[in-house]
Amino acid sequence: MKSAHAGNGHLRDFTTDPRVLIIAAIAVVVATAGLFAGIVLLKLIRLATNIAYFGQFSLADLKLEDTPLGLAAVIVPVIGALIIGLMARFGSEKIRGHGIPEAIEAILLGRSRLDAKVAVLKPLSSAISIGSGGPFGAEGPIIMTGGAIGSLIAQMLPVSDNERKTLLVAGAAAGMTTVFGTPIAAIMLAVELLLFEWTPRSFIPVAVAAIVAEVERTLLHLPSPIFPFSGTMEASIAGLAGWVLVGICAGLLSGLLTQLVYACEDAFLKLPIHWMWWPMIGGLVVGIGGLIEPHALGVGYDNIANMLDGHTVATAALLLLVVKAIIWSVALGSGTSGGVLAPLLIMGGAMGAVLSGVLPEASPGFWPLLAMAATMGGTMRAPLTATFFATELTGNTHVLVPLIAACATAHAVTVLSMKRSILTEKVARRGHHLVREYRVDPFALTRVKEVMTTKVESVPATMTLHGAATFLTAPDTRHPSFPVTDEAGHVLGVIDPPAILRWRRNGKHRKATLGELLAGSKITLAYPDEYLEALSDKLLTANVSHLPVVSREDERLIGYIGWKDMMRVRSKKQAEERDRTALLSFGAQRKEAQQSVSDGAV
Repeated sequence: MKSAHAGNGHLRDFTTDPRVLIIAAIAVVVATAGLFAGIVLLKLIRLATNIAYFGQFSLADLKLEDTPLGLAAVIVPVIGALIIGLMARFGSEKIRGHGIPEAIEAILLGRSRLDAKVAVLKPLSSAISIGSGGPFGAEGPIIMTGGAIGSLIAQMLPVSDNERKTLLVAGAAAGMTTVFGTPIAAIMLAVELLLFEWTPRSFIPVAVAAIVAEVERTLLHLPSPIFPFSGTMEASIAGLAGWVLVGICAGLLSGLLTQLVYACEDAFLKLPIHWMWWPMIGGLVVGIGGLIEPHALGVGYDNIANMLDGHTVATAALLLLVVKAIIWSVALGSGTSGGVLAPLLIMGGAMGAVLSGVLPEASPGFWPLLAMAATMGGTMRAPLTATFFATELTGNTHVLVPLIAACATAHAVTVLSMKRSILTEKVARRGHHLVREYRVDPFALTRVKEVMTTKVESVPATMTLHGAATFLTAPDTRHPSFPVTDEAGHVLGVIDPPAILRWRRNGKHRKATLGELLAGSKITLAYPDEYLEALSDKLLTANVSHLPVVSREDERLIGYIGWKDMMRVRSKKQAEERDRTALLSFGAQRKEAQQSVSDGAV
């Protein structure tokens, strides 16, 4: 019998099929809906700010620090937090937090299903939180909202779980692009944080969504880049040292901020009151912080612009950094609604402004920009996202090398010093372990012939049922199963103790031959040029632990393979990571190696 997969013509670099075009077309609709949601969120934040601090039902661009409330402004974040607590308790608890961990959890554990409540309540609660002074950004909520829209559209269509995940992430990417005008960074965020894979079937629709959102926001005349910056720095040894130093400081700041957020969350968990009231305590801290440094409240995009212009002095930057870090950590730990990306940019930029005085000379705003990106990349463990994000925000491609140097350094610091990021710690605390390292499955690279047993023990088809039972129970029999072959070496089937018992219980005569007993039975075979990825599916489908390996040319038995052989492939992969060997020797080591070879020859 010949296999339907004879030869290797069916093997491809990718498994993506034309259905990706259908999902990409749906992603266009998702992108448009995500764009609309993003615009609505930005308008709601402005409206909530004007109502809360100025008593005006208006969309005018009023500055929060110009509020006429005076000391009474301290109560505004408390009232906003109370509304959010009520929305979370009686609406949906999923609106709590900054959105990205909730999106990750839905993708990994909830079959990428988000309900309509989240799509409505998340932007509304975030607008109230930020509009009432919450020190958050709009990106986390819009990622959650855009993801919910993508998930809802997907739930109305006959799609697989993976396709639903792709559309959820496409909505998230479209939302992020809407807010910041950063389609490439949105795509990278999807790859580094949300998709948990790197395949064309997911990348293409997500890219389509981000690009469509960028084109549509351009047609609507939304600003891009939103923080224009043309500064740069000459590449030099001193400059490189400065880039690395900023990355190290940003990595340390990332670790400190992550620990601070979860220390606050742990403190709130110890309170003897319902979690609905926690945001009010966080709101009180925010209000007090706003009296000390009003610029620490709200999304704070003006802070980013001032830092990039070089207008932020070190003392003001230090005050902003300290106050923003405290109120942001307490508010986020209290379970209110808001994003982390903009606050990370502000705190990182403030640190960069403080360090500018001791770093090599560069364009005004250069060091704050580097510190912004590195703090974002280190805290989120997404260095490529942070690099492209800073580049697109500023429209400056001349800073790509310094940005990646600082972001990679910050990433190294946080990866080596912290087990989890600020995004995955919450998921881990709910009992779910995440792995964010993606490698090619060794099963997809290893053929059957590379691991199969070639010296195969088989039994003849002429052996009787009684003889087979005696053979399998003999003390010197080393294996639990054996292939049965005819005179030409063709495999008729496999016998093992359960098969013998089954035949005996069915009343088969003890002198019946194995050839007679196996006649007409379905045989699952492996081929030497097959890859273990396909073989594992065969073993699972056939519900067996071993398979005979036969030649494609004449179907003769040439090997035997089981799950233990496959596990050795994974062990070998681990050994490649663990074992260290010097393949080249020099000087005395080389002479010792040559001597060892000579001794072996003797």
